[in-house]
Amino acid sequence: MTCPIFTAARPLRIGTRRSPLALAQAEMTKAALKLAHNLPDDAVQLVPMLATGDKIQNRPLADIGGKALWTKELERALIDDQIDIAVHSMKDVETWRSDIFVISAMLPRADVHDRLIGAPSLRELKQGARVGTSSPRRAAQLQRARPDVQIVPLRGNVATRLAHIDAGEADATLLAAAGLDRLGMADMGVELSLDAFLPAASQGAVGIDRLASRADLIPLLEAINDAETFIAVHAERAFLAAVGGNCHSPVAALARVEGEQIRLRAEIFTANGAELQSGECLYAIGGDGPAQLAEELLGKASADLRSIFAS
Repeated sequence: MTCPIFTAARPLRIGTRRSPLALAQAEMTKAALKLAHNLPDDAVQLVPMLATGDKIQNRPLADIGGKALWTKELERALIDDQIDIAVHSMKDVETWRSDIFVISAMLPRADVHDRLIGAPSLRELKQGARVGTSSPRRAAQLQRARPDVQIVPLRGNVATRLAHIDAGEADATLLAAAGLDRLGMADMGVELSLDAFLPAASQGAVGIDRLASRADLIPLLEAINDAETFIAVHAERAFLAAVGGNCHSPVAALARVEGEQIRLRAEIFTANGAELQSGECLYAIGGDGPAQLAEELLGKASADLRSIFAS
């Protein structure tokens, strides 16, 4: 199968959210495609769109429609042939999607750590500090590490969240290192240990989406796909699906490719972090390790913890 030919008269149209981080990720994708296929700059066009999730920032995402609020405008643009491909933060892509969409490639994964903003360390957060986050995972991990902290809702892009901290609306927050690095803020914040703050599934990964009917785009996207990222992220998403995780679920997962095997670590929590069930498995690529690990963690969990996750 040959790649379609894109020109200034018929450019490759890349759909992206308008946020600074989303635009930075779309520019990374554009640069990778230009390099891989020797495309001139005017043969690749960014098409920024305002996502519903960017419009509504005063309520928790899980209460207003979940992750679909980040992707539905881009998915509609794919269906309406306004764009050829869409660039997503994989952490924002719903676990269960229509099979008319296909994530065909992922860029090399960035740093998966969380960073603490507003204090030199978790230990040095003042007693009863207000920590801003709307992530159920981060809230559970924070309260497990520091039961005295108060969780206050905090949403918006990186600049918006930092402005809330500067305005004193919260004492501290947690942000993904990947996003900070991509925005040129690599020196901001303090890296948190993966032992205490295992990341969200797919954290740090950028995915390129297409319609399943656009098989002509497969060779174009295969050329920029990072195979290890693609395999690892799909393993994490398979765990989410198996455990029944959704926007309300405090759940963490991280996979690494080790030769012909995958090492998958995962954790599930009660909302306040009081109960944690964690586990790890090493399995052959293509195996059913994620489902087995989900069954193991749910099997060890209390009824309260199991009730958070779908059956």
